[in-house]
Amino acid sequence: MSVMSSPVEFLELLAREAAAVEFEGPLVAARAAGLPPERLAELEQAKTVALRVRALLERRRRREVELSGLYDTVSDLAGLRDLDDVLRAIVHRARNLLGADVAYMTLDDDERGDTYMRVTDGSVSARFQRLRLPMGAGLGGLVAQSGAPYVTANYPEDDRFHHTGEIDAGVGEEGLVAILGVPLRLGSTSIGVLYAANRSARPFAREEVALLVSLAAHAAVAIDTARLLAETRAALEELSAANTTIRAHSSSVERAAAAHDRMTALVLRGGGVEDVASAVTDVLGGALLALDAEGRLLARVGEIEEPDRADMVEAVAASRTEGRSVRRGPLWYAAVVAGAENLGALVLRPDDELVDADQRILERASLVTALLLLFRRTVAEAEGRVRGELLDDLIARPLRDTDALRSRARRLGVDLDAPHVLVAVGDDAIAATGSARQRVLSWATTYASTRGGLAAARDGRVVLMLPGQDAGGSARAVARDLSRVTGRPVTAGASGPSTGPASLAATFAEAERCLTALGALGRSGQGASTAELGFVGLLLGAVGDGGDKDVDRFLTATVGPVVDYDARRGTALVKTLEAYFGVGGSLARAAELLHVHVNTVTQRLERVGQLLGADWQKPERALEVQLALRLHRLRTPAA
Repeated sequence: MSVMSSPVEFLELLAREAAAVEFEGPLVAARAAGLPPERLAELEQAKTVALRVRALLERRRRREVELSGLYDTVSDLAGLRDLDDVLRAIVHRARNLLGADVAYMTLDDDERGDTYMRVTDGSVSARFQRLRLPMGAGLGGLVAQSGAPYVTANYPEDDRFHHTGEIDAGVGEEGLVAILGVPLRLGSTSIGVLYAANRSARPFAREEVALLVSLAAHAAVAIDTARLLAETRAALEELSAANTTIRAHSSSVERAAAAHDRMTALVLRGGGVEDVASAVTDVLGGALLALDAEGRLLARVGEIEEPDRADMVEAVAASRTEGRSVRRGPLWYAAVVAGAENLGALVLRPDDELVDADQRILERASLVTALLLLFRRTVAEAEGRVRGELLDDLIARPLRDTDALRSRARRLGVDLDAPHVLVAVGDDAIAATGSARQRVLSWATTYASTRGGLAAARDGRVVLMLPGQDAGGSARAVARDLSRVTGRPVTAGASGPSTGPASLAATFAEAERCLTALGALGRSGQGASTAELGFVGLLLGAVGDGGDKDVDRFLTATVGPVVDYDARRGTALVKTLEAYFGVGGSLARAAELLHVHVNTVTQRLERVGQLLGADWQKPERALEVQLALRLHRLRTPAA
């Protein structure tokens, strides 16, 4: 290296992807050449920046490899033929992407109540490959039992886990030290565990945990899809066997054969519920309704009215219990089920009486309908996750690579440079059960996607990004429609319009503040935008623009002594002031509202006067006090 050392040399090192140690070369050469201290400092700074850039490029390359692995996994699922091949591919990718020595997968055994080794990659111990883990024992047994990820940098010395001789012997023979395990989940049910492990002590980073969780989600989908395909093959085998028998009998048998062939073709070419309904009525005649589990219409063929709700619920329950179609008056009901899950019903009003073979046609149609609904749901959930991840990235801070975000959005049919509004849905929309939360998110995903927008769950809430400029109208529509779905009032705060990905995070933060303000103003169960909240909306905007400190100073100067007095003494002066102003300054009505004696209200207000000064009830001061009380309520909505 010559004495002409310059920062440009670090760019050359970056361009040829040099190792980190090579970045010391220009500095070493510069010192050897006796360059002045200011030049050395300049080179030191350039080296530091270059190493940061190198680290960033390395992280991006690693992320590209991870995304490529996930994409390949999704491709495997799309062309699923053999479950073992797909699971081996997932475990192998987990090992490669995390740079682990060993990766493996265990599945739950419901009959024995433990978990067993299903697939391994990189394992050399036969004893380890035959391990069975009781629920709660070892790291894997704890993950299987709790349904939560666990990680340890040194398993043999980690006393958080219940060690057993068999497990420790197998792990020891394999030489494993650091282990990461994440659950394989289908909905709220854990069906197994996916692991990455090393033969030396090292912690697993949060990004590695997230990556393994994603791979585990794909593995769970593969297992579930294989189960559905097995059920499909079984159903098709039943259809084929029925066709062989029915062809030897009457014209009704021939109708059944034709129907079975037609529905088999529907499954193979990816038909819909409407196609199944048309096939049934073409063969059996009459009219048919296809309904989902909530009783909503999926398809209607011919002239047929929806049956009485109570009668339908009873008939479908009977069909599900008996495993057969049942008759109620002129209507035949066939439950659409998958295992123990109720997916809906087929309701047939035939032109002629049904014989046994005709009933079988209706029952097979319900089975095919269940299969199609499960396929549709699997596709919708996958798309919903992709759309939700995009929205989560858009409203995260700091925003990275806006060009890549625009490209992802275009693939989903979303134009990020068009005006959008952000709607934050309150916690009141999500019940305690996981199924209710999933139903709300599923509704939001469908609602947003049909309008060219996005939806995601974030911090216990649901957020929607919808095209348009009417933030208030969008909030009210979401609150109204989601209230019908949940059966309870739903609060929705909105902000916007926002144009371009860079402004979406700030717009979302303002929508959340609007949601908080609606609760503080007693407007739960409503939808509104920041612009519709009057002076409260202006204050929210000020806070969002960095006015937090000004608001704090105003609160302290105006009602700070009263708030502090309540905090120290456990009194209710703030609550009394709110009641007093709320009833127009009437002592008697304030006492009635607070359920205390009028003298108590008088004494409290005298104490307020001592704290705020004798002029606190004059018009100008009273207005400031009321405004400060409202702001205090916004800051502490649960008070």
